[in-house]
Amino acid sequence: MGIKARKPTSPGQRHMTTSDFADITKSKPEKSLTTSLSKSGGRNSGGRMTSRRRGGGHKRRYRVIDFKRDKVDIPAKVAAIEYDPNRSARIALLHYADGEKRYILAPKGLVVGQQVVAGANVEPKPGNAMSLEAVPPGMPIHNIELVPGAGGRLVRGAGTAATVTAKEGRFALVNLPSGEVRKINLACGCTVGQLGNVEHSSIKLGKAGRSRWLGRRPKVRGMAMNPVAHPMGGGEGRAGGGRVPVSPWGKPSKGGKTRNKRATSNKFIVRRRSKTR
Repeated sequence: MGIKARKPTSPGQRHMTTSDFADITKSKPEKSLTTSLSKSGGRNSGGRMTSRRRGGGHKRRYRVIDFKRDKVDIPAKVAAIEYDPNRSARIALLHYADGEKRYILAPKGLVVGQQVVAGANVEPKPGNAMSLEAVPPGMPIHNIELVPGAGGRLVRGAGTAATVTAKEGRFALVNLPSGEVRKINLACGCTVGQLGNVEHSSIKLGKAGRSRWLGRRPKVRGMAMNPVAHPMGGGEGRAGGGRVPVSPWGKPSKGGKTRNKRATSNKFIVRRRSKTR
């Protein structure tokens, strides 16, 4: 996968970069593995807006991804590498030996025609799935479960990978991309390899309209508003706010702790994530 720059034929094209999609081998998704996807526009079940600046965007079909990898010891052949509009990583279409088709997250280096398998005694190569107990220390992994059999929850973004640093009792110490080190049950499953589309974070949207295609609406700074609309608004000339940054409802919006101090999962965190991230 590479990044392609646009010719500066307009201000919006001047700094825009896109993926060259060289790794994509199939343009249309497998119809049997897609379903409709409704949009909330940032509103909850009662119709009240609970998340601002969301709405619009291009229409999408959801690709049903196999995060559980529960077809044990049944080999599958990679039929295609596809683009998924619902996530940053690429997805791979698998054709299993028993005739079933499934999508998985495509790791870096996975190619069409390659065989992958999930099980307890499989070779640790990209695309194969196994439990954390069988993963060699230092091996890059992704799609990690937090509860055995519940499906992968961690490390699912493009270019990300975690590593097992040690094994203590019935837990593995996993170093996550954020810098956090976490205890995870050895019975939890994962997939070997670093996720593909590594250069996704380097792509520049280039124009406001491209953000709207993704369903992101404009963000207006509080200091640019009138006093009636925001506590930090108003003032003569360019005012610097004059107070601690707050939300439109007066709640401090920077520097506050967002994690529950009494969360039961705190005991599984060995080291907090890096402050620089």
